Amino acid sequence: MAAKVLVLYYSTYGHIETLAYAVAEGAASEGAEVVVKRVPETVPEEIARNAHFKLDQKAPVATVEELADYDAIIFGAPTRFGVVASQLRAFIDQTGGLWARGALIGKVGAVFTSSATQHGGQESTLLTFLPTLLHHGFVIAGLPYSFAGQTTLDGIVGGSPYGASTIAASDGSRQPTQVDLDGAKFQGAHVAKLAAKLKN
Repeated sequence: MAAKVLVLYYSTYGHIETLAYAVAEGAASEGAEVVVKRVPETVPEEIARNAHFKLDQKAPVATVEELADYDAIIFGAPTRFGVVASQLRAFIDQTGGLWARGALIGKVGAVFTSSATQHGGQESTLLTFLPTLLHHGFVIAGLPYSFAGQTTLDGIVGGSPYGASTIAASDGSRQPTQVDLDGAKFQGAHVAKLAAKLKN
């Protein structure tokens, strides 16, 4: 049976949304049944519009209870001051009922992110989100070094063994590089393979 994979993200300016669909493409390439959803925006609409948030994202909004329906969940959100954006955190903080039932134990979990600058907290964001997954009993998957793109010195790229990533620039103008997108696809495929093995 094909693994069911949820790519669950929060994106302010569209960078994480772009990575989310690359992650989904990678997971689908391994035969997974993939769904892309996002968490609710918590910033008032007027403020979001004035700050030029990307408000036309095509993914539907997820519910907390549906997380139990998937074999793997790949979470994506930008870094805010070195930790995951509060919108994803607020969503996850509502999963106490799932935790109490052990509903997520044994599922594969992974994380991807973005930051404004090359040293803007990508690794700290990924690393500080992993304990949440461990508390829920997820089997954690990163971005293995078999994805060689993350070791290049030919340019500025995202990616770490903890998860795929991209660098957005302080004004949000920089878009994910091909290496960043390839890393996201690789991570999606990696998670899908692991989820299929655990399921079957």
